[in-house]
Amino acid sequence: MLGFVFPLLVVAAAAQPQVAMFRNYCTGCHNAKSAAGGVALDKELTSDVAERVVRKLRTRQMPPAGLPRPQEPVYEAVVASMTGTLDRAKADPGRTDTFRRLNRTEYRNAVRDLLDLDVDVSSLLPADESSHGFDNVTVGELSPTLLEKYLAAASKISRLAVGVPPNAAGGHTVFTKPDLTQEGQLDGLPLGSRGGVTTPYNFPADGEYEIQVRLWRDRDERVEGLLDPHELELALDGERLKLWGVRRPQGTEPHHLVDKDFNVRLAVKGGPHDITATFLKRSGALPESERQPYQARFNADRHPRAQPAVYSVSILGPYNASGPTQTPSQKRLLVCAEKTGACAKRILRTVLQRAYRRPVTEADLSQPMRFYSQGGLEMALRAVLTSPQFLFRIERDPAGVNGPYWISDLELATRLSFFLWSSIPDEALLAAAERKTLRQPGVLAQHVRRMLKDRRASALVDNFASQWLYLRNLDAVSPDPRQFPDFDDNLRQAFRRETEMLVDDVIRSDRSVLDLLRANYTFLNERLAKHYGIPGVYGNRFRRVDLDPSTHRGGLLSHGSVLTVTSYSTRTSPVIRGKWVLANILGTPPPPPPAQVPPLKERSATKAVTLRDRVAEHRANPACAGCHNLIDPVGFALENYDAVGRWRSQEEGVDVDATGQLPDGSRFDGAAQLQQAVLKRPENFVSTLAEKLLTYALGRGVENFDAPAVRRAVRESQTKDFRFSALVQAIVESTPFQMRRTS
Repeated sequence: MLGFVFPLLVVAAAAQPQVAMFRNYCTGCHNAKSAAGGVALDKELTSDVAERVVRKLRTRQMPPAGLPRPQEPVYEAVVASMTGTLDRAKADPGRTDTFRRLNRTEYRNAVRDLLDLDVDVSSLLPADESSHGFDNVTVGELSPTLLEKYLAAASKISRLAVGVPPNAAGGHTVFTKPDLTQEGQLDGLPLGSRGGVTTPYNFPADGEYEIQVRLWRDRDERVEGLLDPHELELALDGERLKLWGVRRPQGTEPHHLVDKDFNVRLAVKGGPHDITATFLKRSGALPESERQPYQARFNADRHPRAQPAVYSVSILGPYNASGPTQTPSQKRLLVCAEKTGACAKRILRTVLQRAYRRPVTEADLSQPMRFYSQGGLEMALRAVLTSPQFLFRIERDPAGVNGPYWISDLELATRLSFFLWSSIPDEALLAAAERKTLRQPGVLAQHVRRMLKDRRASALVDNFASQWLYLRNLDAVSPDPRQFPDFDDNLRQAFRRETEMLVDDVIRSDRSVLDLLRANYTFLNERLAKHYGIPGVYGNRFRRVDLDPSTHRGGLLSHGSVLTVTSYSTRTSPVIRGKWVLANILGTPPPPPPAQVPPLKERSATKAVTLRDRVAEHRANPACAGCHNLIDPVGFALENYDAVGRWRSQEEGVDVDATGQLPDGSRFDGAAQLQQAVLKRPENFVSTLAEKLLTYALGRGVENFDAPAVRRAVRESQTKDFRFSALVQAIVESTPFQMRRTS
C-alpha cells in the first residue's frame, strides 16, 4: 500500500486520496521498475521524495501537458492530503553554519551603523560568491588573502572614525560611465544643470585638498562636443567653488590644455561632504536646428557627443592635515572627552556591545585595551573591526543538546537584523534580546513592524530584491550599439530605479506582494517613459504613473530591467526569460542543461526566420526537448518586448507570436495573459517569494524539510491579503528561523 516514510513514523491511512490518482495517472512512468525521475509511486515514499511530488503537483507540472490529467478537485485533494501528512511530521529546522562571515554589503552596513561612517568598501573588499541566488550563503571561510583585505579595510576605517590624519596625501577618483549621456540634467544633480557627476566623499582630516575635473576625450584625445562655449561648475555641499569657461582651442592650440586649469585647492573640514561637477544648462531659446542635437542619446560606439561631458573628478590630499573636529563618526564614538584609560574603556564598551551583538565582558575588553595602551583609540578600534566576534556571526551548539533547539534571543536578534537590514541590531533590539523578551507575545512582531519602517530596511530592496530579480546584472548589460542605438547608461539606471521603486513601494506601503506582478502603475522619468512610449512624463524626477492596458506595462514581467537582463546583446531569449519566470516567479527551476548542447542557429541571411522557428528547430533535438518543452512556452509570452524592453508587434517583418502555456496547461497569448495565468494560483508565486526570503534570511539553501515552514508562511500571510509584512512576520516566526539542529 502507498504510504509515507518519515523519521520514526509511517503514515498510510491518510494516503488514500492519492492512491487512486497515482494508480490512474502516474505509476505508468513512476513505478518501481522504471522510476522516472528517481520517483516510484507504487511503493512507500520518504518525506524528501514526497515533497518533490507535492511541488510537481502543486504547480501542475505532472502529469506532463498533453497526457491525461485529473480534474482540479482531485489535484487539490491530493495536495491537501499529502501536505497535511508532511506538515504533521516532526519539524526539522535544518542547520546553519556555525561561522558565517559578514559579506561585503553587511560589512559596510555594520560599519555605518556602528561608527556613523559610510565607506564604499568595494575598492577594499572583493565581491562575494553567489550561491542559491544570494551572496550571503557561501561565507563560512576567511582565507589569508581575504583576511589581509579586512585588515587593510579596518586600518582605513579606524583612522577615518577617530580622525587620525593620514601619513601622506592620498587620492580618490570617480569616473562617469562611458555610455552616460550628459545632454540634460541627471538624477541627483541641481536643477538648471547639464550632465556631470556628484559624489559623496569622506575627507579624512581637516586640511587642504585639491579637486580636479577632467573632460571626456575621443580616440584622438580631443575634447568631445566642444563646438561652442560652455560653463563648468564645481561645488562642495551645494556651494559653488569655481565656475570655469570651457572654450574650443584656437588655431593649433592643443586640446589637452582645455581642462588643465580645472583644479581647485581649498581648505576642507574632515568628514562627509558632497562634491558636484556639472555644466550650467544653456538657454532653451535656440533655433530648432541647434536645439535638436542636444536631445540625441550619446553612446561611445554610436555617435559623437553633442556637448562636452565630465569624465572624472579627483580629490587629492590632505595637505597640512590636522585632526578633524566633530565629524558624525567622532560624535558617535567620543562619549567622553578625557584621554584616559577609563574614558577609552567606556568608549570601547559601547562599541563592543554593538559590534559583538551581545553583552560585553571584561575579557572582551582586555585585548582592545592592550591595543589602546600601545597605539591609542585608533589601534583599539582596529582590533575590534578585525575580531572574529565582529567579522563572523557565530551560532554554537549548546552543551548537552542533541537535535533541534531554540537559538538564543541574542542570536535571534542578530538573525532578524541581518535579514531586514543587512546590518547589526540596534540598541532597542539588543536590549530586548538581553532581557530575553523577544519571544514574549507580540514583542517580536512589534520589532518587525518597527524595523520594516526604518530607513535601513532599504537593504531588502538594494540587497535582497537586487539579487532575486537579477538587477545587479544590469551593470554588465551592453546591448549591441548598431541594433539599439538609443541604449545608454541613463536608461540602464532608469530600468533599475523603476524596479527598485516598485519593490520599495510594496514594502513601505505594506501592500500585497501580488502587486509586484499585477500593479497597474509604475515609476517613470521622462527618459524611461519615452522608451516605453508613454506620453506626458517630463523631467528627470521619477514619479508614480498610473497605467492603462494600452501601455503594455505594469508589474515585474513588463519591466525593462527584467526583460533586458534576460536577453542577449543582439536579440531576445525565450529560453533565458522562460527560465527566469520558472525559477523566480513559479519556483520550479528547470534542471541544468546537459553537456555539449548545440547552440541555437543564427538568423538566416537569405530569408526571414523568426526566433520561434529557430527555437523550435533547436527543440527538435531529443537532448534538448525535455527542458525546452517546459521553458520555451513560458518565455515566448514575453516576445512582444525586444531585447531592451520596448514593445513590438513584429519581428523580422512577421507578426510576433507570443502564445504559450504554463506547465499546468494554462494557455496564454502575451505577457498580460501570462500574468493572469500565474495569478490564478497566487500561492505558487508567494511560495517562491517565501523561499527566496527564507534562503536570504538563513544564509543557506532551502531544503525539502523546510517546505512545511514555507507553506505555513503562505497560509498565514494569505489571511492578510499576502501583505509583505505578514509574509516577513511568518518567516521570522518559522521553525527554521528560530531554531537550529545540532551537528
